[in-house]
Amino acid sequence: MLSFRYSAAVAAVLYCVIAAAAEPADDYAADLSRVYWGYYQVLAQKEACDASVPATRAANDKALAAWQEQHRPLVQELQRRVTAMIRAASRDEKDYARNLGKYEGAILQERREYRESLLKLNAEELRSQCQGMAEVLKGPDADLGRIYAAELEAIRRRK
Repeated sequence: MLSFRYSAAVAAVLYCVIAAAAEPADDYAADLSRVYWGYYQVLAQKEACDASVPATRAANDKALAAWQEQHRPLVQELQRRVTAMIRAASRDEKDYARNLGKYEGAILQERREYRESLLKLNAEELRSQCQGMAEVLKGPDADLGRIYAAELEAIRRRK
């Protein structure tokens, strides 16, 4: 089963970017980070499964591709929102590039750490998760719009 956990480190980077622009840090950044991170957790789990249970790769590749296509509009929306928020919090293009790099770096680091934490699971538990991943990705338990409905509603109230 896919497990979604909130990444405080990723949210912290967005909060720092907002604070640098002297704007009030609100729940928008936290909600946005939470949903965006949910997407990256799935990618990290797929990477862990590829490394530890290669026999599941083909089925998981196919299911992940369909899942990514299903979530493409949402991920594009999240990317636009993150980029806009970082741009608004930046003084100029150089500051924007630095802030964007910090955020992307935090996402990559969290993704790597999450993947490593999965690889440290009991071998049978990880194998079970990997063998069930394709089916989970096809169902409602991996629907980001459903899982993060409250966060998305709050995010979308802000234009």
